[in-house]
Amino acid sequence: MSKSPLDSFALDGSQSESSQNAGSRQLGSGSSLERLRALLLEEGGLMASLVDGSCTDGSCTDGSSPPALAAGPAQLAAAGPRVDGRRDDYELLVEAIYEGYLLHYYTPRVVRAAEADLGLLAGDRLYALGLARLVKLGDIHAVAELADVITLTALAHGARSGELADAVWAAGARAVGWGASEEHEGAKALVRAGSPDALGAMRRVFES
Repeated sequence: MSKSPLDSFALDGSQSESSQNAGSRQLGSGSSLERLRALLLEEGGLMASLVDGSCTDGSCTDGSSPPALAAGPAQLAAAGPRVDGRRDDYELLVEAIYEGYLLHYYTPRVVRAAEADLGLLAGDRLYALGLARLVKLGDIHAVAELADVITLTALAHGARSGELADAVWAAGARAVGWGASEEHEGAKALVRAGSPDALGAMRRVFES
């Protein structure tokens, strides 16, 4: 698996690194990744067995994986007014869902699976874990938004558009933190329809 295009592009879709350095860093704060690691170890069973033991602070100590960037989808979602007072809860649950996404399509940061099928199973478990924690918080709006992110990024990857998947994540994280909009719903419809206008529409949602 390769690293996510989010590694080389800012969440608004603009290039954040030179083309020579693109893809050299990963998104997510070390603190939130360490809390995700601790959560999975506490879960026990399959997920605990797949936690990368060389990563103890959000980055791998053996030099095999780069340090994390400070801001990713989890940090964006947790920065919004809708999650005021529950920032840590939201950051952790979105981090879990994003790790599940990376297991499906790119290189994960905390979990390592030797076989592709096992990686997909672990990814699905992380999706479910993050959404279940969100249900406990009673935020049905955010549950719907992140479920849409999972579905729409799958469509984007099916269309071989990592850029569209990035934009879906950025807009979805913004909706969790700041609330939904009619423009966002319209952009989602364009993704579902496979419209060539979907990427621009989704990026405008984040930039608005």
